Amino acid sequence: MRTTINSDMGESVGIHSFGHDEELLGYIDTINVACGMHAGDPGAMRRVVERAVAAGVSVGAHPGLPDITGFGRREMAVDADEVRDLVLYQVGALVGFLDAAGAALHHIKAHGALYGMMSRDPALMGALCDVALQYGVPVFGLAGTPHEEVARARGVAFVSEYYVDLDYNDDRTIRVQRTGATRPLDSVAERTRAALHDGVTRTVSGGVIPVRAESFCIHSDLPNAVEVARVVRDLVGERVGAAQAG
Repeated sequence: MRTTINSDMGESVGIHSFGHDEELLGYIDTINVACGMHAGDPGAMRRVVERAVAAGVSVGAHPGLPDITGFGRREMAVDADEVRDLVLYQVGALVGFLDAAGAALHHIKAHGALYGMMSRDPALMGALCDVALQYGVPVFGLAGTPHEEVARARGVAFVSEYYVDLDYNDDRTIRVQRTGATRPLDSVAERTRAALHDGVTRTVSGGVIPVRAESFCIHSDLPNAVEVARVVRDLVGERVGAAQAG
């Protein structure tokens, strides 16, 4: 499998825009589109889908918790049935815009707090897999956590991603931040090389854990997201594009 780069996009509401969506499209292979719960609205979804398709970038769904105020980065008490309905509702909305643009759904990747909750709770991850099976697409997640374990058990294709801009815990989960923070480019390069070539990363406690970087995630709301993307692109190599990524 060739290593790709993905980014979360369409995270805007009305006249309020976040992230560096257009500038990043030249550096990445696939995007995860906000579907209206943590961010995004119909117009934003249409625009980001059309721009991604025009740029040859594949499009996945990025369903989150219904919490625009907290940007989907605050945990909520939800059960598996509620998660399944939330994910199905959001994926269905994105698929409508993809159909209109003549493109297919590429994958599903949970957003923010929901992503973190699924990395610890197999039942919640199982709810996401129900929707992935319905649409016949892979899921993105963290290797060695219930993300991967449940997907494998359910027969759902799994893509292991690595975050160059988030900190890792000793249990291989990530620390979801409320806001994007600038990452020094030398640190980005060092972390990318370690994950790509050695399959490891350093944790917040100073330990070293194994990771599998089949896709690198870059958050579009980082102040220096474009510079980070350039560094990772140089180290990962040529952009795959939608034809090969699909």
